[in-house]
Amino acid sequence: MPTETLDRIMKIVERPPVVMVKGAGSWLWDRDGKRYLDFVQGWAVNCLGHSPRVVLDALSAQGALLMNCSPAYYNEPMAKLATRLAEASGLDQVFLCNSGAEANEGAIKLARKWGARHRSGAFEIITMEHGFHGRTLATMSASGKPGWDALFEPKVPGFRKVPLGDLDAVARAIDGQTVAVMLEPIQGEAGVFAAGDDYLRALRKLTRDHEVLLIVDEIQTGIGRTGRLFGYEHAGIEPDIVTLGKGLGGGVPLAALLASAGASCFESGDQGGTFNGNPLMAAVGCAVMEAVDRQEFLETVTANGAYLAERLRALSASLGHGEVRGRGLLLALELRGLDAKKVASAALDRGLLINAPRPDSLRFMPALTVSLDEIDQMMARLRTSLP
Repeated sequence: MPTETLDRIMKIVERPPVVMVKGAGSWLWDRDGKRYLDFVQGWAVNCLGHSPRVVLDALSAQGALLMNCSPAYYNEPMAKLATRLAEASGLDQVFLCNSGAEANEGAIKLARKWGARHRSGAFEIITMEHGFHGRTLATMSASGKPGWDALFEPKVPGFRKVPLGDLDAVARAIDGQTVAVMLEPIQGEAGVFAAGDDYLRALRKLTRDHEVLLIVDEIQTGIGRTGRLFGYEHAGIEPDIVTLGKGLGGGVPLAALLASAGASCFESGDQGGTFNGNPLMAAVGCAVMEAVDRQEFLETVTANGAYLAERLRALSASLGHGEVRGRGLLLALELRGLDAKKVASAALDRGLLINAPRPDSLRFMPALTVSLDEIDQMMARLRTSLP
């Protein structure tokens, strides 16, 4: 591929000078034939690894039948996936869409609609400092990512931010204009910081006491990433609204907005999208759910996550680094005295893909199907990337 074709790609992110051409399981190959062990997996998107057979089969079978009949009509995979998600979550209504940002945008709209109906026009949503909910104007406004406060002004109003884990701060922020509290069970983009099960339980009680909605953003933590199908299940709570993305499509663009019967108040024309609920993507979602939503699969994620965490802690202790954060197969290693981006770059040279969400932390998001041998190979390459 000539260099000038890459120059036509809009510069929205800093990319290394490699071009990926093939993927299989936990591995990627570039156009020069170099192989990489992938512990990023599209930012936790490829839950079953690269080009898994179940996704390929679903695309082939559904593509031969029906790819898109417009969202003006029902289709069978749409109905099947919506039913499966509703039954698995305990929620009642499902809107299928294309990305996590779109699902979160829909959650914000739904909460505001609910506030107009049930809280005298209340529209404000309390979100968390350092939270990440997407890159639309509304989801950027809802996010607490440092440096975003001055981008694309004016922001969408109506978001009050509080520190993650500070229940008193949430209580102080709730007033007559509050319609919901929105958060991630684990702040992945911030560097893998967990809200904590006790905090989630207390937050659920607080929102019920004040009669406001609880929105849980499961874009990164959902679909088995933490060892449960949904991250909030560890706390045993029942949110009013849940958003899903990334792993739901196993590599294809698919996301979902789930809501309880009480929170689901969209009317005809309030929400939509050209490709939303199309049968091709919905069929893949059904295949992914069939693979992931099994006890033995989730138990393996838990066991492999514990093994990865143990190996990272041992490495950290031997080299004088910091804590290992996270749950399941969403983990971070705190570095001391090293630039995480430089470490990630050194790992790339050694055929390992890892992510540096902050200057002092590395993030690990392997396929949920990663093997113990692949974890061991990752640790060996990581060790040689740390001076």
